[in-house]
Amino acid sequence: MSQDNLIILKCTKCGARVHRTFKNKRKLQQHKLELNKYCEVCKKHTPHKEIKK
Repeated sequence: MSQDNLIILKCTKCGARVHRTFKNKRKLQQHKLELNKYCEVCKKHTPHKEIKK
């Protein structure tokens, strides 16, 4: 996997940037990715949105 496909996910509650993942640029061109992940700062599952690098 190349670094071009690497994205950072930011917690919508506290703003922590804990998770990194890869995204298929061909299939999801214009859509921002939003996943429900465990936030280590909030200590609970919260929605995480894709941010710009």
